[in-house]
Amino acid sequence: MSLISSRLAVAIALLGATPAAAEAPAVTPPAQFFTQPPGTDYFLADYTAYEGYLKKLAGESDRVKLIDIGKTTEGRTMWVAIVSSPANLAKLDHYKQIARRLAKADDLTPEQARALAAEGKAVVWIDAGLHATETITTQGQIQVLYRMLSQDDPETMRILDNTIVLFGQDNPDGLDLVAHWYMREADPKKREIGTIPTLYQKYIGHDNNRDSFMMQMPETTNVNRVLFREWYPQIIYNQHQTGPDGMVVFVPPFRDPFNFNYDPIIMSELDEVGAAMHSGLIAKGQGGSGMRSAARYSTWHNGMERSIAYFHNSVGLLTEIIGGPTPTTIPLVPSTQLPRNDEKLPVRPQPWHLQQSLDYQWTMDRSVMDYAARNRERLLFNIYQMGANSIARGSKDSWTVTPHLVAELEAAPAAAGTSTDGAGQPRRGPKHVDPALYDTILHAPENRDPRGYIITADQPDFPTAVTFVNALIKNGVDVERATSAFTVAGKSYPAGSLIVKTAQAYRPHILDMFEPQDHPHDPEYPGGPPKAPYDITGYTLAYQMGVHFDRELDAFSGPFAPVADVLPVPPGSVVGDGKAGWIVSHQTNNSFILTNRLLKAGIRPSWIAGDATIDAHDLGTGAIWIPASVEAASIVRQASHDLGLVAYARDAAPAGAMMRLRPVRIGLVDRYGGSIPSGWTRWLLEQYEFPYTLVFPKQLDAGNLSRRFDVLLFASDTLPAAADSPWRGGRPSKQPAPGDTPPDLRNRLGEVTDQQTLPQVAAFARAGGTVVAVGGATRLVKTMGTPLTPALATVEGGEPKRLDTKDFYIPGSILRVRVDNRQPLAYGMPERVDVFFDSDQSFVPAAGGSGAGFERVAWYDSPHPLRSGWAIGEERLANTIAVADVDVGKGKLLVLGPEVTQRAQSYGTFKLLFNGLLYGSVSSNVGR
Repeated sequence: MSLISSRLAVAIALLGATPAAAEAPAVTPPAQFFTQPPGTDYFLADYTAYEGYLKKLAGESDRVKLIDIGKTTEGRTMWVAIVSSPANLAKLDHYKQIARRLAKADDLTPEQARALAAEGKAVVWIDAGLHATETITTQGQIQVLYRMLSQDDPETMRILDNTIVLFGQDNPDGLDLVAHWYMREADPKKREIGTIPTLYQKYIGHDNNRDSFMMQMPETTNVNRVLFREWYPQIIYNQHQTGPDGMVVFVPPFRDPFNFNYDPIIMSELDEVGAAMHSGLIAKGQGGSGMRSAARYSTWHNGMERSIAYFHNSVGLLTEIIGGPTPTTIPLVPSTQLPRNDEKLPVRPQPWHLQQSLDYQWTMDRSVMDYAARNRERLLFNIYQMGANSIARGSKDSWTVTPHLVAELEAAPAAAGTSTDGAGQPRRGPKHVDPALYDTILHAPENRDPRGYIITADQPDFPTAVTFVNALIKNGVDVERATSAFTVAGKSYPAGSLIVKTAQAYRPHILDMFEPQDHPHDPEYPGGPPKAPYDITGYTLAYQMGVHFDRELDAFSGPFAPVADVLPVPPGSVVGDGKAGWIVSHQTNNSFILTNRLLKAGIRPSWIAGDATIDAHDLGTGAIWIPASVEAASIVRQASHDLGLVAYARDAAPAGAMMRLRPVRIGLVDRYGGSIPSGWTRWLLEQYEFPYTLVFPKQLDAGNLSRRFDVLLFASDTLPAAADSPWRGGRPSKQPAPGDTPPDLRNRLGEVTDQQTLPQVAAFARAGGTVVAVGGATRLVKTMGTPLTPALATVEGGEPKRLDTKDFYIPGSILRVRVDNRQPLAYGMPERVDVFFDSDQSFVPAAGGSGAGFERVAWYDSPHPLRSGWAIGEERLANTIAVADVDVGKGKLLVLGPEVTQRAQSYGTFKLLFNGLLYGSVSSNVGR
């Protein structure tokens, strides 16, 4: 027997041993519960069995308590197993209250905090399964739970006495999907997860780890409630795979840059915990762990489960490990074989089995728990200290140093006498500037951080502003509401306005949601190309959602009352007693829900061309006219109340041009395995009650599309694109053979192709259909022969090619565009709007074109459109087209260059999509 096989046999025997043989408390080993021991090659336990095992353990052990934290998207129960000593479990509410008081830090002196830290227990969150195809984490958690409940060694007892560990499973739906797909084959050698047919979170798949600050999915909401509103763990450990090539696992610390908003204590603690994890592995001879430069992971973006922790003063851990139920091999990568600070103990190339990965996971989990147990008081006091620091910073003048401010310092002349040394020779080392510039630039009064933000209740789309504030509340931010009208800095605000002050523990998160991200320039080497960020660089949620707010740099007060929980949308009303119908503003996103309810009931509202004003109320462009009927009255009355809309009853229909809407048949393009942008769009359509049908490549290839659809909607990654194309595209999905595919899924097979699919799409448009293309799908501009051409491209051999990243690079940032809101595609929008741009394309008229055949709807009217994030070469966007309405035969191609549905966060640009879905099919009712 090989050494590896011997170790595997020993591990499985240990987990399958009887309680008597192991001299441990009487809890059922995994081998006696599951059909095969978790950790066995070619086996995956599903969530149903995992859930059953949790309940079995909870009935047998006094070291664990199960709590139900809510339902998943598909209705499964999400369980958290709380593991601690029996004495601690008997006082959970007491320790939870201590954790809360220390984390909130708003009613404690340092002396009181130290006393609570001495009394409290360190709280640690360790999860599994967020990305369901990363199968190791849940299988390993089963073993970790058993060991923690059955072992009586001193280290285990110290951990149980000093910590409260919350073991969560983040994606039950995905675990069942992946496990069932893997285990469907009777022959173990045929088992695989590369061809699962759908996203492993119903709507958003892998992006379930990009939903943390927005919380659109119930799973994210459930987890964040535990983390930031109930238990306030000091450590949040989010486990993933797969590891770097030639290595076994990535473990923190992370590479730069880190975000400038959070407390630096958190980065120091993160380094400490990471070092303890590496030391734990190395001490056991478990080589192949790497940090920092070993992978791309950073701490910049707020949207991930472990990274949102930093903005809540918690240590956020990410590990990425190799392996899976199907054995694999560690390749020999020469660069990983030389020991260095970021990879201290290289690992030899070798066959690799699932149990080996689970053994590493046990070591890492154990190291985290042991660190928390040994540093219990310091962790508890430091989370208080960070909260207290935030409260102090929000209570006085404070400043955040950003790269743009440092660049101002760098541009200043060298300080007198610092350019040479005492011998008159040029001084080596960094440039010195006048110290007075510290106060005039870095601490200039106008550069102060806000003391708070006021979100006025009289903005055009206040329901969306409430959605924004609810995202803050669900993340543990304290919000106040004005009980009556008030004035701050000479400006009057109505009752119901919302106030977010920064003198609170979660100030880092507040600033990150309101203020622009200023990502540093980060080249691979001096003068080299930009180093790709791990995720996006600019995501300011208030900007994305189009929320109107005022930044208050000085202390302010008013008739403010705390908001206890998530806010309902303030009810709207029906104003007037006119009998002919109602007019509703197009400026509110919720107006599309009303429109879709009317269309579903057979009532056909219209859009009023141009502006509308009623009783001095500016309703913006494209206001909605709803002709009177008994059924319409019921729908309007209910929707006004529920959706925060104001409906103005009128005695006569508006004069002038109107566009009468009709129901549309929407085909949302998807593909085998699921498109994440299409999934986000699917969720969005459901929230706003748009009817739709998923359509797959084979159906597109068959043609005759107008028989089934009025509109075809292509999300950003639903078209393929060559590697050097100036458009981002979707990668081909791995698909099983038709005979190996369940019959009800075979219609999903196939790929969109330029040769077969796109000519059918063009024919659909020429015959009168509407094609809506978002982000990377705007490649249809070229394939459909429109009068537009990409602006961000070079031409080689007659084909557009991608620009060099040293010349143009915007990897996920917020830009500002000018909008012609008198065009139907932009009805209800302001004249300027923030858009999310992620390596997208912009357009200019084709060479020699007359400008006919399209309308410019939104464009970049500045050489400096960057609002939040990182941009190289942004001046290339000046005067190029972001959004266009293009004629194609009798139909239309609606070109939405930016990511207008970005992870269901960019509420400020949803109207471009929603208008496009409704507008194309009725455009013949109005002239150009």
